[in-house]
Amino acid sequence: MSTKQYRYLKPADVKGLESYEFAVKAMVEGYQAGRHRSKQRGSSTEFHEYRQYAPGDDPSLVDWRVFARSDRHYLKTFEEETNMECHVFLDSSASMGYRGSAELSKLEYASFFAACLSWLVIAKNDRVSLQIFDQEIRKHLPSGSTRQHLHEILTALENNQPRAETSLGEALRRAEPMIKRKGTLVVVSDFYDEPEAIFRGLSPYLHRGFRVYLAHVLSPDEAHLEGGGMARFQDMESGEKLTLHADTIRDAYAEEMQEHLRSLRRLASSRQVDYVQVTTESSYFELLDRLTTRNAR
Repeated sequence: MSTKQYRYLKPADVKGLESYEFAVKAMVEGYQAGRHRSKQRGSSTEFHEYRQYAPGDDPSLVDWRVFARSDRHYLKTFEEETNMECHVFLDSSASMGYRGSAELSKLEYASFFAACLSWLVIAKNDRVSLQIFDQEIRKHLPSGSTRQHLHEILTALENNQPRAETSLGEALRRAEPMIKRKGTLVVVSDFYDEPEAIFRGLSPYLHRGFRVYLAHVLSPDEAHLEGGGMARFQDMESGEKLTLHADTIRDAYAEEMQEHLRSLRRLASSRQVDYVQVTTESSYFELLDRLTTRNAR
């Protein structure tokens, strides 16, 4: 699948993604729901029905004999077995704008990953949706599988900026009615929300049979509080500033962070949710590696 130059999908990345097609195929399919019937074109498919042409559809599927009779564009749809859908939730709250000493901010890192994953899903003729959120769903792109849909996702990622506070649990709750078909849910976030609230938001998806992946993205500076002496700390979401001696809070910070991570891991394990943590100093291909290889467990 060829693409023009996009900020979050480099030509070198596209070339490297070719070896991930099988892994993402297994990831999107999930371990619970097997396969479902969907309308695609293929050599071993059965005719299903006609539907009207919509922008982004493949023109080669237009039935020109019907057009000659009706002067309207209709597509033949077919039934075949296909993988389930992939739904990407991208945290774009203010805290995701933090870069620290890393080359990429958390949002930039997460956007590269979301772009790569979307390319892979669509390259296999599967369907992917995108939800950009902070306290609420700021952008919702319903599931699609065309090149035009990929263009819309990549453009949305390029135009996206971090803002507002995080409320992952609430965003998940608001998005649930928008996600019409079950499949694989991939949440990319720094998870600065109460773990219990996050999993309350995930409960309806788990009840419906979604497979859920949580990709926890942190800056190296957040994972381990570096430096010493007096330092000014600012909450990127509330704007609150505090001047503290780093040495006096390092141990308490580390314990608080570790307890938060333990809570996320414990709840994920109890609900059969895949949880992976990475820092922005690693390659976003490493995140793809770690998520896709968990299918072998």
